[in-house]
Amino acid sequence: MKRRLWGISTLLAACAVSVAAPALAQEKVLRIAMTASDIPTTSGMPNNGFEGMRFLGFPVFQGLIGFDLTTTGPVKLLPHLAEKWEQAADDKKVWIFHLRKGVKFHDGTDFNADAVVWNLDRFFNKDAPQFEPQAAGISRARLPLLASWKKVDDYTVQMTTTVVASFFQWMVPYVLFTSPASFERGGKDWGKAAAMGPAGTGPFKISAVAPRQSVTLTRNDAYWDAAKKAKVDKVILMPIPEANTRLAALRSGQVDWVEVPPPDGIPSLKQAGFVISTGSYPHVWPWLLNMAAKDSPVKDVRVRQALNYCIDRGAIVSLLNGTAEPSVGWLKPNDPAFGNPEHRYTFDPAKGKKLLAEAGYDAKKPLSFKVMISTSGSGQMLPLPMNEALQENLKQACNVDVKVEPVEWQTLLNVLRSTPDAPQLNGAMALNVSSPSSDAGAMFRYFAKVNFTPNGFNFEQWVDDQFEEAFGKLAESTDEATIQKYYAAAHQRLVDNPPWLFIVHDLNPRAFSKKVKGFVSPQSWFVDLTLVSVD
Repeated sequence: MKRRLWGISTLLAACAVSVAAPALAQEKVLRIAMTASDIPTTSGMPNNGFEGMRFLGFPVFQGLIGFDLTTTGPVKLLPHLAEKWEQAADDKKVWIFHLRKGVKFHDGTDFNADAVVWNLDRFFNKDAPQFEPQAAGISRARLPLLASWKKVDDYTVQMTTTVVASFFQWMVPYVLFTSPASFERGGKDWGKAAAMGPAGTGPFKISAVAPRQSVTLTRNDAYWDAAKKAKVDKVILMPIPEANTRLAALRSGQVDWVEVPPPDGIPSLKQAGFVISTGSYPHVWPWLLNMAAKDSPVKDVRVRQALNYCIDRGAIVSLLNGTAEPSVGWLKPNDPAFGNPEHRYTFDPAKGKKLLAEAGYDAKKPLSFKVMISTSGSGQMLPLPMNEALQENLKQACNVDVKVEPVEWQTLLNVLRSTPDAPQLNGAMALNVSSPSSDAGAMFRYFAKVNFTPNGFNFEQWVDDQFEEAFGKLAESTDEATIQKYYAAAHQRLVDNPPWLFIVHDLNPRAFSKKVKGFVSPQSWFVDLTLVSVD
C-alpha cells in the first residue's frame, strides 16, 4: 500500500506541473517519468544507478571523455572536457588528458586543471575538505584503478593507474565534474549545495529541486558545444516507481515520456497512438550469487551451472511481451567476444537436477536460499513479477526453494557493496541487480579479483585463474584484435564458471507521446537529451 500511495502522490505532483502548463505555453517542456522511487542525488554524482547517471549525470555534469549517443550503432568514446588523451610512451600506467579550453561551468567559473584535481580529491582523497563520502563510494567503484593524479599545467592533467589497463579510458567517463564554487556557495556542505543545484558544464543545468517530487533542468544557452545545444527549454524529471502509475501518467498527458512501460500495456499504447521504443543494448538482468558467504549453497560451481539450466528464459521473455531476450552469458551470444564456452544454457531441468544431485541436493534435501530484489529502479525492469515467475519456475522445474525479499532500490545498491556475510544481507545468497555489459572496463569492475566488495563490484568474490590470465593479457594489449581474443577468453570463463544466474537482456522499452520527436535509442544505458524536441 505504501508504494501505491507513493505512486499516487507522485502523479499528483505531476498534475501540479500540468496545471502550471498554460503559464509556460511558450516554453518547450519535456516531462519524464523515471522508475526511481526518489529523485537521484543532485550534488553532481547521482545515486540510483545508471538511471541517475542517465538523467542527472551526463546531461548536467560531464566527464573528460564522453559517449557518442547519437546513433543506434555500437557506442564509441568521444572527447568531452578533454580534447584528447593518450598513454604516456614511457609508462603505460600514465594517462595524459589535454583539457578543452574556454569551457565554463554553469556558474560562469572556469573549467581547468585545478577544477579537475579538486573533483578528483573530492572523490578519492578522504582528507580533502570537499570529500563527499556517498559520491566517493560510487566513483571509486567505477574507477577502481586510479592510483594518483596531478596537474601538469592549467590545461593538462595526468592520471596514473595501479596496473597497465588498456580499458581505463572506458572508465573515465563516469567521473563527473562539478564547479568548486558550488561547494563554497553551499557553505561547504554538499547537502546544501545539492539543494541549490550545483553547476556542471553540460547542456542542461539544474534550476529547481523538489525533494521526492521532481528536478527541473533548464537548457544551458552558454553550452561550450554550440552545435549540441538542447532543443527543449526545460526537462522535468519525476520519480514514479510503479509501472501502472507511469502508464496512467502518460495516458492522461501528465508526462511525455515514461521509462519501462508495463509490457501488458504496450499493445493498447500503440493503438492509442503512443510511440514505443525498444532496442538492443548492453544490459544483463541476472541474480548475483553470494558464493563467498559461510556455508553458501552456491559455492559449488555445479549448483551455479544447474540454476542456469533450470530457468525458462523464454517464459520471462513472454511475460515481458517480447521486450527482452534470453541471456546465457554476460554478453549476448551474437557478440564477437562471447567466445566458445563448453556450457550452452538452455531450459533443461533434467540436466539441472542431475548437477544438483551431484552437488548433494535432491528431493530429500532440496536446494533452498534467499534472493534480495528491488521493488523498482534503474534497469531493474519489472522486478516483482519477474522474480515471482522465477521463484515458481525453479520450484516446478528443479525443486529449488527460493525466498524473495524485496527492498527499495537504493537499499539494494548499498547492499551490493557489502561483504559476503554482512548483516544487511539478511542471509541472502543472491542479489537481483541489473548490470551494464558494455565493455572490458565494466567486465573488470564486476569480476576481477582485485574488485572484491566493499571496494569494488565483485560482490560474489569470484576468482577464476583462467579469467585473470586472459584479462591480464587484454589489459596490456593495444591491438584491437588481440584485445578481442582475450576478451572472448575471459567471457568463456564467466559462462563455464558462472558467478551469476544469467536470465535476460533488456530491450530498453520506453513510451512517448506523439509530440516527442528526435529520440535516438543508442546501444547504451544513457541517452542524448539534446536530440529531443517537443511539438
